[in-house]
Amino acid sequence: MLKLKIDEMTCNHCVSLINRAISALDKNAVVEADIASHSLTVNSSQSQEDILAALDEIGYPATPVASCCNVQMSCKSAKVAD
Repeated sequence: MLKLKIDEMTCNHCVSLINRAISALDKNAVVEADIASHSLTVNSSQSQEDILAALDEIGYPATPVASCCNVQMSCKSAKVAD
């Protein structure tokens, strides 16, 4: 499970575009959006990098959010994910 912060996600139209982009990568992906907190949870077989690239390509850059199960650190050599 991937948790993301997307500041530009402000309405249902944004969520629809984001869902389409992720579905294009993985038709079985499960996406949950919270517009109020600008957060997105994605359960997908695709890599974090692929999902972030797809969102960036459509104008919705996302930042991974640390959780108990998926910690993303700024130092690329100290990365713990999935």
